[in-house]
Amino acid sequence: MGCGKNYDTGSCVADILKDIVDAQNDIVENCCDTSCEQSINDLLCTNEVTNDLDTVPVILYCKDCKPFKGFGTTKNHHNKMNPILSSFIFRVKKVDKNNCAILELLLSDGESCGFDHMKDPTDQNTEDLEATGICITVDLDCFCHVTCLPAIRAFH
Repeated sequence: MGCGKNYDTGSCVADILKDIVDAQNDIVENCCDTSCEQSINDLLCTNEVTNDLDTVPVILYCKDCKPFKGFGTTKNHHNKMNPILSSFIFRVKKVDKNNCAILELLLSDGESCGFDHMKDPTDQNTEDLEATGICITVDLDCFCHVTCLPAIRAFH
């Protein structure tokens, strides 16, 4: 038997948290100002005439609970590699049937975050995030948590 009143998932923590959510939902409307659900709803909202949002920025966390930082680069007009950039914030481009995803690094306009510039996501500027064109492929089975940021327009 589970630890919760109404659930038996095999996880005492999950059972109790589900009971808490049920009790809270009975008392107040369960709305979050920022959540994956809210960001997706904002992205898909067609009620606003000026809705030009095209991206739900995400931060992924590895199974050790540390935020994932991706790296990549582009070529300059002399066909030489630019400095390597890094980001904790991504735009999901594609997820395949094997749980592999293509993620695009998002950076603020003019930001060039090298290897040592950012130690965690709070070091990254989120103002005016833009698509970089730098994409990486990841195995989604390596992650245990995702944080969705408010929907934005990343392509200008």
